[in-house]
Amino acid sequence: MPQLSVVVPVFNERDNIAPLLGEITAALRGSIDFEVIYIDDHSDDDSLAVLSRLKSSHPELRILHHVSRSGQSTAVWNGVRHARGQWIATLDGDGQNDPADIPRLLAARDGAQPDIRLFAGWRTSRRDSFNKRISSKIANAVRSRMLQDDTPDTGCGLKLFDREVFLRLPYFDHMHRYLPALVKRAGFASMSVPVNHRPRTAGHSKYGMLDRLWVGLADLRGVAWLMRRGKVTAVEEE
Repeated sequence: MPQLSVVVPVFNERDNIAPLLGEITAALRGSIDFEVIYIDDHSDDDSLAVLSRLKSSHPELRILHHVSRSGQSTAVWNGVRHARGQWIATLDGDGQNDPADIPRLLAARDGAQPDIRLFAGWRTSRRDSFNKRISSKIANAVRSRMLQDDTPDTGCGLKLFDREVFLRLPYFDHMHRYLPALVKRAGFASMSVPVNHRPRTAGHSKYGMLDRLWVGLADLRGVAWLMRRGKVTAVEEE
């Protein structure tokens, strides 16, 4: 059984799949037993065909395919459900997250307190457009103030977390943006780890600024309600 499952959701990322998969295997091979799970969210391009061609040369690769488009959070959730590793690393499929940072997250985990079950990538130097950087900065500030999740960058796709803890969390669309708050609600802690961030070299972003704003406000109210209503306490058996 692998110790680590790397989960990568993709939608119309045909030109980024092979380079990113090569980087993932180069970063991890020989240091840990791992598998790589790609989840194709019913792409319009030939992303699924590209993955199928890579299967013969990458025995660690597993391929899941959504029969209807369901979004990034559902892709991550399904990838984690099918994963065999105790620990999960997630990466965005656009190549902007650097797989070489996965060992950094694993090292942070090995030196951390046992109650820390989420290690979130922190993009200290964003390589995005000005509008994207500003919208993310505002969203992170509002979210941090409302949820008190002690996390400067929840939008980073690069994360490492305990599979069992993740599967305890309430599932909803866009939940991947609120993992630190949800993990805190479940009674565990998270740690932010500075990671590299790279410009997109192929394809295009699937999110617009207004999409993030309106959906984010609705989600934020819902997560704030969950935080207020959640109760975690120790249990002793007599």
